[in-house]
Amino acid sequence: MLTWRKSALFVLVFVLSIAMIACGSKPQEAAKPADNATASGSAQANPLAGKKIALIMQINLGTFSAQYIEGVKEQVEKLGGTVTVNPADGDLAKMSSNLDAAINQKVDGILIDHGTAEALEAGVKRALEKKIPVVAFDADLKVPGVTVLEQGDAKMAEQTLEQLAKDINGKGNIVKIWVAGFAPMERRQVAYQAFQAKYPDIKEVAAFGAATQNTALDTQAQMEAILRKYPNKGDITAVWASWDEFAKGAARAIQQAGRTEIKVYGIDMSDEDLQMIQDPQNPWIASAAVDPKDIGRIQVRYLYQKLHGDETPEKVVLEPVFVSRDQLPKEQISTTELSKHVKGWGGSQQGYTDWLKQAENK
Repeated sequence: MLTWRKSALFVLVFVLSIAMIACGSKPQEAAKPADNATASGSAQANPLAGKKIALIMQINLGTFSAQYIEGVKEQVEKLGGTVTVNPADGDLAKMSSNLDAAINQKVDGILIDHGTAEALEAGVKRALEKKIPVVAFDADLKVPGVTVLEQGDAKMAEQTLEQLAKDINGKGNIVKIWVAGFAPMERRQVAYQAFQAKYPDIKEVAAFGAATQNTALDTQAQMEAILRKYPNKGDITAVWASWDEFAKGAARAIQQAGRTEIKVYGIDMSDEDLQMIQDPQNPWIASAAVDPKDIGRIQVRYLYQKLHGDETPEKVVLEPVFVSRDQLPKEQISTTELSKHVKGWGGSQQGYTDWLKQAENK
């Protein structure tokens, strides 16, 4: 009996020893505190990682818009965030609704692309009340606390119109393609009116333009009609297009009609636009623009400055550059290579801060 009790006691001690060893090993197995410390260090390095950003667009059309969106996404992702793109297909009521939806979804920040004060102001004010920062591009907004980017529209118009005047020796008949109702277009129109006053021997023989879901195609059809109305060489000397979608449509109509004595001067630049300008058979020979990817990147930088609590200006003017065919190589290039040939293109450091650069590297 005593022997049995000793044996039982030995087994009990053995089992308790195993249990104590097992319990003692758990803190080493679950080295969670060290992992959490690392995560905490990363959060301190980039406290704005994981932000949800909404991009509210009036219209998403053509390669310019596509490259602009690429710039937005690239910069947000570098800072550890995500972007939801909400285009309105030109419908301002839908744009306003998309803005309200983003606010209700409690996004961390809102980017706005174009739009009017009537459609956006109430929603933007509601976003600010809920502590959601807003940065707009080419939107007609004057709400305290909102930073608005623009492309230097007057300068872009001046650059292209002055080159047009120089090329035709200050005399000839031109077609203007322009549309009202967009803040950047209104600024370009002011420069156009100054151009008309400066060059009285340059006559506007036709003017048209509409922003549609098929702007380039619709412009092409309208330009074809104008060419039929003015069928003779010299009837039209040049075309000034205030948007690259207009320039694309006009250039295609002119080229297909064999009227390449008519030159096209545009505004904006995308990879597709650049290919057309480089084509020696294409009538589109020059454009003034800001890199659309840079626009997206810069807009995001100012939004993250707001998220960081930094003071930001109410208006940011982006510096445009003039691009003409004679600056470009014969081989096809993309806009990512354009800086090799055109000074000032791409790679803008505007809106960068030291802390933003550091946050990108984490």
